[in-house]
Amino acid sequence: MRILYIDLDALRPDHLGCYGYHRNTSPNIDALAAESTRFTNYYTSDAPCLPSRTALYTGVFGIHSGVVGHGGTAADLFVQGPGRGFRDWVDNQSLPSQLFFQGFHTAQISPFGFRHSARQFFAGFKEIHNTGKGGVESAEEVTPVVMKWLEDHAEEDRWFLHLNYWDVHTPYRVPETYENPFEAEPLPAWLTPEVRAEHLKMVGPHKAQEINMLNDREDPAYPRHPGSLRTDGDFRRMFDGYDMAIRYVDDQIGMIVAALKKAGVFEDTLIMISSDHGENMGELGIYGEHGTADHITCRVPMIVKGPGVKPGQVNHGLHYSLDLAPTLAEMLGLNVSESWDGTSYAAALRGEGECGRDQVVISQCAHVCQRSVRFGPWLYMRTLHDGFHLFPREMLFNVEEDPHEQTDLAEVRPDLCHEGAARLLAWQEEQMLCSRSNVDPLWTVIREGGPFHARKEDLPRYLDHLRKTGREWAIPELLRRHGA
Repeated sequence: MRILYIDLDALRPDHLGCYGYHRNTSPNIDALAAESTRFTNYYTSDAPCLPSRTALYTGVFGIHSGVVGHGGTAADLFVQGPGRGFRDWVDNQSLPSQLFFQGFHTAQISPFGFRHSARQFFAGFKEIHNTGKGGVESAEEVTPVVMKWLEDHAEEDRWFLHLNYWDVHTPYRVPETYENPFEAEPLPAWLTPEVRAEHLKMVGPHKAQEINMLNDREDPAYPRHPGSLRTDGDFRRMFDGYDMAIRYVDDQIGMIVAALKKAGVFEDTLIMISSDHGENMGELGIYGEHGTADHITCRVPMIVKGPGVKPGQVNHGLHYSLDLAPTLAEMLGLNVSESWDGTSYAAALRGEGECGRDQVVISQCAHVCQRSVRFGPWLYMRTLHDGFHLFPREMLFNVEEDPHEQTDLAEVRPDLCHEGAARLLAWQEEQMLCSRSNVDPLWTVIREGGPFHARKEDLPRYLDHLRKTGREWAIPELLRRHGA
């Protein structure tokens, strides 16, 4: 079998046509989705980039691998210690390693391992193409590498290719020569003038008055990416920049499909389109960032087409992206590692039911320290470090009725908050009982000064920005929470 995993960084599913978006961002992806099984409740267990891809390929939650952040101790795998053999546990159990040991030609086209010093992302790959710019390369620099690889290898049997595109990740950098097909199309209807006015009052990184994380500066190298959202034109620039990036990458997928068809292997290739995380575009007042453990940051698309997959079906079950490892193992007849935390959904791909879980627990420790649990329509969020956003300790959303998380129901449904908190506690206890460490890395992040993108040393310059933008009201509470 040939396997192509197309990893579109920061792609949220509801900005794709096949997931119901009102703009035509994804004609090539939509055409693939029509022949595929499409998942609607597919979550990364650990966000954002480094924790997510570590979980994907190691097959374990961040609480088990140790990788939950972007810096400090919790950006590295737990040290295996005296029990380490000639190969460490990642080499022995990672998904690419398992495929490599079974004779697959494993290859990746991505700068990710270099960008995050993530040795675990290289484990099991025979061939690695670092596209060289640490995640700021645009598709026109990546696609020629892909075309050459397919020209050399597409007709071979038993290959696995992980392909990474970065254009959808901030800052939005589609070439200025690329025509904007959305300039006359409306913005999402839920972002009313009243909602946007409220967002301008809010505080925290990547809010409407600080798109550049802690200030409103713009980089002239990225003219499609605004520094703040104070006017209608700013909002249009933001959304058009994101949606154009999706359309630009969709063009590349069209070229890849054409290359597979030309090689005569399109029908025999298992093609998966997914992402490491989504992108908040107004949810919780955050724009152009993936910094929370919420429905928008942690839900990712998953579209699967190929041998053994029932075409044209939609699966609504709850799944993790780390479920991919046992799923492929089952489809290929390989051994399933007892150390993997995932559960196979191969039966769902065959059309034999949703095979979903009764809950998913999602974590974020790079921008905030949060754990959340999705059960039924409910998302219960618990915040241990608010990342300067002034989030309450508990939030509750009905994400089926309120997918953009506008109405926090925590105060009116304490019963569901109690259930959510109990579910999180039970999950943590269960995971710690089978952990290779006696440390929960979420608490490591807090003890080392907070999430990497909201360290205490960053607070003074952010307070200066709040003074300049007329939001001094937030300073006393920020100092109370984070100033000591």
